[in-house]
Amino acid sequence: MIKVMVVEDEEHIRSILKKMIEKNDGFKVVSLCGDFASAISDFIKLRPDVVFMDIDLKGESGLECAKAICEVEPKVKIVFATAHSEYMANAFEIYAFDYLVKPFDMERIGKTLDRIMNFSDIGRHEDTSENTGDEKLLIKGKEEINILDINDIIMIERTDSTTRIVTKDEVYLTAQSLSSLEEKLNADKFMRCHKSYIIRIDAIKKLEVYGRWTYVVKFKGTDETALMTSAKYDEIKQRFS
Repeated sequence: MIKVMVVEDEEHIRSILKKMIEKNDGFKVVSLCGDFASAISDFIKLRPDVVFMDIDLKGESGLECAKAICEVEPKVKIVFATAHSEYMANAFEIYAFDYLVKPFDMERIGKTLDRIMNFSDIGRHEDTSENTGDEKLLIKGKEEINILDINDIIMIERTDSTTRIVTKDEVYLTAQSLSSLEEKLNADKFMRCHKSYIIRIDAIKKLEVYGRWTYVVKFKGTDETALMTSAKYDEIKQRFS
């Protein structure tokens, strides 16, 4: 059974979240708290595996509360549940396993809990997150922030001052540089194949010759293409030889 704490300053929302969470098999809400102090006290006493945390606790900071909880138990999963989407970037950069925006949607909460359930040994074994495939990448656009599953990314392209991140279902635009994104990607899964492209290696379908020193990369799941230098082609050959 996965133990859950709800930290929310509005009593009726605490009650709603409890009901929504416990409709999912394998989860038990062990604490309902409305302020910073009781959250820390209950966490130390009950050691829940997951904390649903509001950002604004009657003027107290949910981010600071999450930070204090993570100092007690770094492996706890924090799910921010709030109406304040402007805090999303800060939350993900520091602590969040997920971020839910009010009004809550049962299907969305279910997806979050399904992901948590995939951590089958949550709270019992070390480093369970390494093999879950649930790594996230925060992408800042002009008017929104998107949280992408890294394994959904097929390729990333830099054109002029814009970076295009291509997934099977959607293309995301950001001003973030290729270099800054490359730093956040696993080098075993992704390759900077050209000055203007990063590709996911296992998404490659085929390579076609394009001039003397360049190849065109074609992918599974999209008609988008990328360019690859001859040096990176040699590296790919070594990886698959």
